[in-house]
Amino acid sequence: MVDKEIFEHMPVPKAILKSVVPAIIGMVVVLVYNIADTYFVGQIGDPLQVAAVSLTVPVFLLFMATGNLLGIGGTSVISRALGAGRIEYAKKVSSFVFYASLILGVFMMMLFLGGMGFILKLIGASADTAGFAKSYLMYVAPSAPFVIISTAFSNIVRAEGKSKEAMVGMMIGTIVNIILDPIMILSMNLGVAGAALATLIGNVAGAAYYIYYVLKKSSLLSLSPKDFDFRDNIMLGVFAIGIPAALNNVLMSLSNILLNNFLATYGDIQVAAMGVAMKVAMIVALLQIGLGIGIQPLLGYSYGAQNHKRFNSIIKVALLYSIVMGVVITSLCWVGAPTIVRAFIDSKEVFTYGVQFVKALLVSGVVIGTLFVFMNTLQALGAAKESLILSISRQGLVFVPLLFILNRTMGLTGIVYAQPFADIFSIALSALLFFYKSRKLWASHESVLEVH
Repeated sequence: MVDKEIFEHMPVPKAILKSVVPAIIGMVVVLVYNIADTYFVGQIGDPLQVAAVSLTVPVFLLFMATGNLLGIGGTSVISRALGAGRIEYAKKVSSFVFYASLILGVFMMMLFLGGMGFILKLIGASADTAGFAKSYLMYVAPSAPFVIISTAFSNIVRAEGKSKEAMVGMMIGTIVNIILDPIMILSMNLGVAGAALATLIGNVAGAAYYIYYVLKKSSLLSLSPKDFDFRDNIMLGVFAIGIPAALNNVLMSLSNILLNNFLATYGDIQVAAMGVAMKVAMIVALLQIGLGIGIQPLLGYSYGAQNHKRFNSIIKVALLYSIVMGVVITSLCWVGAPTIVRAFIDSKEVFTYGVQFVKALLVSGVVIGTLFVFMNTLQALGAAKESLILSISRQGLVFVPLLFILNRTMGLTGIVYAQPFADIFSIALSALLFFYKSRKLWASHESVLEVH
């Protein structure tokens, strides 16, 4: 049954905390998961292997983008369906998400294994880093189906109000990866290949948990082939919200490739330093993303149930939480930047650049959370066009031109500041799109009620 207590009756601040805290913990898990490979490879003391891991990040982001396409889109459709009392429809959506994840995962695995040479050139691997990058990708590519299923269902499970269970699945994959990383990288002396193998096994474990949960524990979700359907606005509804959400990840991956290619003109040390710096900046971003992800099912359910008052209260409290979190986390990362960067790799050159890069990337840290609140609100509303505009703006229409302009005018410093500048512009745009779309949708709801 739907947990109506959290969706309808629980005080908003408490409901947000109950939904958001597991999501944030899940993001901490994702953070540790992303940091683990870089950290343990860094203990080898070889900047080239650290650079190789950084170069392969876009590939992993593409897998996650596919998972988010299906997971975030599916969550939006399912939460609104549950708010409207359409249980069987929610089951059909979850079954569609599972089989689409499996099919797309196998396709991407074959694509990346078959096109390895082209991909290495595309991501900007140099003659010194190409061998290490290939070793990493040979194991990461087969993880595609499992990464996509895990990413998709970490979102889908939240749609029925089970944030804690969603968190457990993310933790299982990460814990397995962290345990195996030092064994395979250092003890077995496998280097970057060991990091990738640990990643593969961790994702298999995470996907297995979500499959078990839906089959044995959930009464609102389904993996049954009999429930699989892409008609009745199922595929279109999932893709309408999922594509803008995934496009953000795809553009992040492509912009990361572009960024690495720009940095490579300055040297492999700069690539390695940015790889470390982005891991630190990710601390701020991922925790705030957890807040946005956590409120989306609450917003979608309230919108589906046409509860305008609760919907607005959720947004106001979430924005307040985002600013408080932004101030605290950004301050801690700013002060602790030298210690954190040094923990990754004992290289004086990487350390010097890394600390500078971290402080530049944290410029937008205090307010970045508001972007994810507005972004997830638009997704909860089913606002496909506005979500698409926001997605292509942050990592595409704004970031890419800034990268070219600032590199030409400010050199290396300009490259580093391109992302925070793009974030600040995107925050303003997200607020405008939210106020425009929410007023329009609620006004149409009120018109329908007046007619009836």
